[in-house]
Amino acid sequence: MSPNKLLIQYALRHPILVVLSVILGFSGALFNGVSTALVVPVLLGFLGKEFNLEGGPPIIQKFLSIFDWVSGDTKLLVMLGAVLLAIILKNITTYANVLVGGYLSRSLVNGMRLAGLKMLLDVDLDFYSKHKIGDIMSRMNHEIGRTAGAIKIGVRMITTAATILVFLTFLILISWQLTIVTTCLLLLVAIGNQLFVKRAKKFGKILTEKAKAFSNGTIEILTGIRLIKTVSEEENTYQRMQKIIREREKADFDSQANFAAVGPINEISGIIAILFIIIAGRYIFSQEVQSYAELLVVYLVILFRLLPFVGQLNGSRSQFANASASVEVVNDFLRRDNQPIMVNGSAIYQKLEKGIRFESVTFAYPGHDKLALREVNLWLPKGKTLALVGSSGAGKSTLADLLPRFYDPSQGRILIDDKDLKEYDIKTIRGAMGVVSQDTFLFNNSVFYNIAYGWNNPTKEEVIDAAKRANAYEFILQLPRGFDTEIGDRGVMLSGGQRQRLAIARALLRNPDILILDEATSALDTVSESLVQQAIDELCRDRTTLVIAHRLSTVRKADLIAVMDKGRVVEIGTHEELLAKNGQYTRLYQMQFAKEGKNATQNASNEAVMQTSYEVRTGLNPTIGFLQLLVDDLVDNPEERQELTEKAYHSAIRLIQTLELLEESSKKV
Repeated sequence: MSPNKLLIQYALRHPILVVLSVILGFSGALFNGVSTALVVPVLLGFLGKEFNLEGGPPIIQKFLSIFDWVSGDTKLLVMLGAVLLAIILKNITTYANVLVGGYLSRSLVNGMRLAGLKMLLDVDLDFYSKHKIGDIMSRMNHEIGRTAGAIKIGVRMITTAATILVFLTFLILISWQLTIVTTCLLLLVAIGNQLFVKRAKKFGKILTEKAKAFSNGTIEILTGIRLIKTVSEEENTYQRMQKIIREREKADFDSQANFAAVGPINEISGIIAILFIIIAGRYIFSQEVQSYAELLVVYLVILFRLLPFVGQLNGSRSQFANASASVEVVNDFLRRDNQPIMVNGSAIYQKLEKGIRFESVTFAYPGHDKLALREVNLWLPKGKTLALVGSSGAGKSTLADLLPRFYDPSQGRILIDDKDLKEYDIKTIRGAMGVVSQDTFLFNNSVFYNIAYGWNNPTKEEVIDAAKRANAYEFILQLPRGFDTEIGDRGVMLSGGQRQRLAIARALLRNPDILILDEATSALDTVSESLVQQAIDELCRDRTTLVIAHRLSTVRKADLIAVMDKGRVVEIGTHEELLAKNGQYTRLYQMQFAKEGKNATQNASNEAVMQTSYEVRTGLNPTIGFLQLLVDDLVDNPEERQELTEKAYHSAIRLIQTLELLEESSKKV
């Protein structure tokens, strides 16, 4: 579908506003034409010269005869009042049209952004694996804004065209012969402007590409700043972004230069057109110059008023072509028929009664031929724990992602209490699940907000209880503002173990029926792992749990262990049963624990150091928090400043004592 048709579809979402804008534009054009047509007779009258209607067009005579009911100076005053009234009404309608156009533009932007946001929340995770975040942000902000701008320009073009039509009508009524000449000249000007329209469309597409590249680059810098600094790529990154910014600036300049050239060229063309019309008028009315002198003056005045609108229309065409380049991009983005959106079931999940069954589950990621899972058959009874182990790429996380319906199996099915997972309402089934993964996401908000996220208005007591059960309560109290402490983007102010315990507290607050643990302790040190594992044990109590584990020591107590390799389940049983088989699980176990045995002595000698290191890091958090409040001058009360200073001092003393313990431990080692 062409951009113009797409724009019409978007505009018709607010038909009343569009029609109102067109009516106001036409009314303004009519008042503008009336005031222009009357201004010459009024001026001639005040100069003491009677306006000559003799031999003029009947329609003009009839128009001016409206004022025949008065005579003399009174007639001039009435006509002057009519001119002023027409000018006032024209400006009122113009002002109203600006307000309507602005409201229409904002409504379109808000509507499209809300539709885009709804689509982003509804699509499957596969959508995000195929689209860069920068592309999405560029379309939500830059492209939608340009699309709404194109619609606003389109409405303005209709208004301008209506004004031109009114003026042309007056010109035809005065002299259809001159108007034919005028129209031909103006059409030549419009055809000449077509070159600028094509260039504007080309520059609009370039701006779209450069804006997308800039958004992608900026987001990559923000999300990968740690890596950039680690490998000292600041200068290369800066040079790459500088090139993108300059290319975008050049495209913007070319677009601006193209648009700026339209006005001067139209003005010069207009003056040339007027000269031609004066010459043509002299020949057309060579026998009646005296009788038509006043009407020719009116004609030229109206023509002078018309030409700026012709230039405005040509300029709007250039702007419209530039902005309409975004229309197809936005339309493709907002379409839902070509997006991966799961069909929702109607069955409301209540409570797990029997268990979960993976029945001949085969899966390949959309757009990939290679199978990630092959004929997986597993049974997870209610209240039991099933652990998935195996090397990287075996399909463990993929299988876990199928349970909350992040993806659907390519073949086979997942049954919950003998009912296909697809038959359940997605919201209710996910609401009954708790997921704790290795990569914990936390919002740049308070500790309380992050624990309570996803749960409807929990009480402070419920949040505190969840924090205590997750072994998080003590370190939270040591933060500068306790549960109200802002923890930074993705929880950057916290350690890995602290972030995991907040995620576990969040899951405990939800009290999930089904629990998914995806290598929740694999990236933690020994001390943090011990604290997190205790929290996980509390979380798993009396729940149906699917565990993905890298460290086999964490799954010994699982009711059932499934060993996966290349997307298949190759062994299944308890820890003891699998060791007795002397198969792949045994080899994984021996490789892992042989390495641990080799390092057992060193681990034992460093345990005190690691414990002290953990205590030092924990002690630093409140100290830094107290000092940050003082440095940022966020405390106005002198008593509070004194209290924070004392707290920072005592925290530093405790930190020194901890470091002394570290030195003693090192000497013993």
